[in-house]
Amino acid sequence: MSGQRENPLYNKAVYLTSAHRLDQLPEDLGFEVAFAGRSNAGKSTAINAITNRKSLARTSKTPGRTQQIVQFELDPQRRLADLPGYGYAKVAKSLRRHWQNTLDLYFQSRASLRGLIVIMDIRHPLREYDCQLLAWTRMARLPCHVLLTKADKLKRGPGINAMQTIKKQMKAEQFNASVQLFSGTRREGVSSVHQVLDTWFELNCQD
Repeated sequence: MSGQRENPLYNKAVYLTSAHRLDQLPEDLGFEVAFAGRSNAGKSTAINAITNRKSLARTSKTPGRTQQIVQFELDPQRRLADLPGYGYAKVAKSLRRHWQNTLDLYFQSRASLRGLIVIMDIRHPLREYDCQLLAWTRMARLPCHVLLTKADKLKRGPGINAMQTIKKQMKAEQFNASVQLFSGTRREGVSSVHQVLDTWFELNCQD
């Protein structure tokens, strides 16, 4: 890991609420950053690593367990949102349509939303659902940062090569997003994510 500092604010994350509809979300004020990705890409593990909490976000061997927008509060003005991921999960078509429509509206209308963290398994990147997420952020002109999770499954050299290839593919598709390697199980890359979140949350961490 690098010598970058981790921001202790993220250790203060606590469960706030779960919402099936946008009108059930907290008031649209302050700062909100969302996490999204295919259901088996390691999203919950990533959130737990970033917040240094073992079970803040539920992990499951059954893809698609998160079927609501789950909100975590960092402080009264700042929240993390865990979005449903159905790129792999077996769910009813009606529920899939509901979340496609709901998330499209969420990205377009949520005024407090400052950025999206997209979770991709480095071994299986840029699948259809990943590209849909990136297209949503492009249409909404929303800042986006990609975590290439499970980077510990590859050696450092192949991991860096895979990241460079993914960056080129994203540029060819005109997806404007920053990209980094990440391992939730080893907490590698956490401080780099904190730097991105600090910017989106307008935090001053110069102390």
